[in-house]
Amino acid sequence: MALFIKLFMNINVTPPVAAIKPVEIAIHGDRIIDPYAWLENRDDPAVIAHLEAENAYTAATLAPVQDLAQQIYREMRGRIKEDDATVPERIGAYEYYFRSETGEQYPRYCRRHSPDGDEELLLNGNLLAAGLNFFRFGEVHPSPDQRKLLYTVDSTGAWVFTLYVLDLDSGELLGAPVPNVAYDSAWLNDSRTLLYTVFDQTHRSYRLYRRPIAADPAAAELIYEEGDDRFALSLAKTRSQAYLTLTSFSYSATEVRYAPADDPAAPFTVFAPRRAPIEYFLDHQGDHFLIRTNEHAENFKLLLAPVSDPSRQRELIPHRPDTLLTDVDPFATKLVLHERRNGLRQLRISDPDGNNEHYVEFPEVAYTLSAWNNPEYASTILRLNYASMITPPQVVDYDMQSRTWLVRKQEEIPSGYNQADYVTERLEALAADGARVPISIVYRRDRPQNGGPALLTGYGAYGSTVEPGFDSKRLSLLDRGFAVAIAHIRGGNDLGRRWYEEGRLMHKKNTFSDFIACAEQLFARGYTSPEQLAISGTSAGGLLVSAVITLRPDICRAVLARVPWTNVIAALVKPELPLTVIEWLQWGDPAIEEQYRYMRSYDPYDNVAPGPYPHIMATAGLTDLQVPYWDPAKWVARLRTAKTDDTMLVLRTNMAAGHGGASGRFSYLEEIAQEYAFMLMALGRNTEF
Repeated sequence: MALFIKLFMNINVTPPVAAIKPVEIAIHGDRIIDPYAWLENRDDPAVIAHLEAENAYTAATLAPVQDLAQQIYREMRGRIKEDDATVPERIGAYEYYFRSETGEQYPRYCRRHSPDGDEELLLNGNLLAAGLNFFRFGEVHPSPDQRKLLYTVDSTGAWVFTLYVLDLDSGELLGAPVPNVAYDSAWLNDSRTLLYTVFDQTHRSYRLYRRPIAADPAAAELIYEEGDDRFALSLAKTRSQAYLTLTSFSYSATEVRYAPADDPAAPFTVFAPRRAPIEYFLDHQGDHFLIRTNEHAENFKLLLAPVSDPSRQRELIPHRPDTLLTDVDPFATKLVLHERRNGLRQLRISDPDGNNEHYVEFPEVAYTLSAWNNPEYASTILRLNYASMITPPQVVDYDMQSRTWLVRKQEEIPSGYNQADYVTERLEALAADGARVPISIVYRRDRPQNGGPALLTGYGAYGSTVEPGFDSKRLSLLDRGFAVAIAHIRGGNDLGRRWYEEGRLMHKKNTFSDFIACAEQLFARGYTSPEQLAISGTSAGGLLVSAVITLRPDICRAVLARVPWTNVIAALVKPELPLTVIEWLQWGDPAIEEQYRYMRSYDPYDNVAPGPYPHIMATAGLTDLQVPYWDPAKWVARLRTAKTDDTMLVLRTNMAAGHGGASGRFSYLEEIAQEYAFMLMALGRNTEF
């Protein structure tokens, strides 16, 4: 630690000081003063100048560990097999796959008739990205007749896409590009008609359009507009390819419309009207619809309804208090249920009627898995991604008929990796109210349990789970003596739907106390100490760690807050901001005084107080619409005026990216390497190359 103090104190740079221009928010008799609201105007040259000054200060502050960051970057890049390809996925007459070449930032999309057939290059991401500061593929869909390709591209990092259609016979684009496309698009089965959703000004997917591929986008037919600002749209095609589904969803209810995929003129029919708090999701198999619903079933159940009369519903899989039904994958002759039990994913395989069931057996006691698209409806092969905290990702073909497991691909780590050198465990922390919070942890087998360095991460929102998977980047910490742990706190659905409900709205503070309990468990077990603990969270996880250090600034030595949502009240009182109205159902509506009081009691920005703080690195993206750049910028500005110690406080804003940071597979590693170097510097480990 002495070397760190010497290096940091020798940095002769002055942190930027944001001008104070108070703006008052009057609500429920309170006067909230926001001194840095002016930072929300990205068109103000002073705002850009301030962000650039913060970036310059960050670079100067971290200059002593620049060589370390470069070393970590080289390590991370050395673990990537640069000349690589995904396992081909058969769609009709072709096998489709992504392929990367040595030195290239972006993938190519290719196809071939057979494993030994000639490759046909369809898209080259590197050429499409030329001249752009950011590039990301969204969806890529071959047409049913295999002669056209629909693909979407995000060129700003804002998760706003442009849709293109490529003629695979001529190599020419068909029609004009469609801007402002949301996450979902689909082909009708005639291979001539497109459907896609678009965003409104608040970044809510709110309209569904249909048009022939050759038509001008301006002539597209508006099929449906979602008029309730609390709901957004999701478009999908059933696995049978027989129907299209349009789901209006919020955090309190859903409503599904469906239409036959064979008829371009067919109207969408409401399956069942929305009724809060009922959520349901629709798929199709044979002569029946499959309905996954939480009506009188907290962890969801599965219903069956004839296509000829959807009102005649019967229960196929009942509600189970210990098992969350998370998804349904119907095949022509098999039914796959995705479940979560005891915090771990499970796969239940059965005949379409639910009989002759079995569960897939996995080789480790703690793991994670996800299913591929599995586009071949008639197949009995279920393709999976499987990994654990010590097992690199595998692509597995599971034969549902013979119950056999074939590894099609194991992620290669060119620089070398010996799984036997590492250990993963599952721990439990006792929360303040008696809840038992799971912790997944990984470390080197030869690491002494003497309170060494550790990183604790968490999320705790939207029912999302931070899975105990493999991350080759993490090896740069593990090989420097770190233990890395995941806190499976409430707000996620790790232990079922109740686990999620107990971490949102008027129960949100459970996520913070759960995380603190997990840190204290690591201290009690000798994995680390407050002086050697770093904590990190992204987006809503950034809210988590910023709220935790408001409550317990002594809990850790370093904080990495990636695109943290910190301005809870200041954001939620502005319905014109992206996604705000939808978020009221997740966090609370400030117009309701009880919810306002509760949110204000933990709002990180509003609760910044004078005192000592850990070393803090916050990140932002200028084009971020999920968590606007000003959230971390305002939080850091306020912390600067409040902190009473000389710990590091830096803000890095990617001026050409959004919520996910840099887009290139190598550029992204540079950002992670800098963040790791910051943590090592903060914990006094920056000499350990």
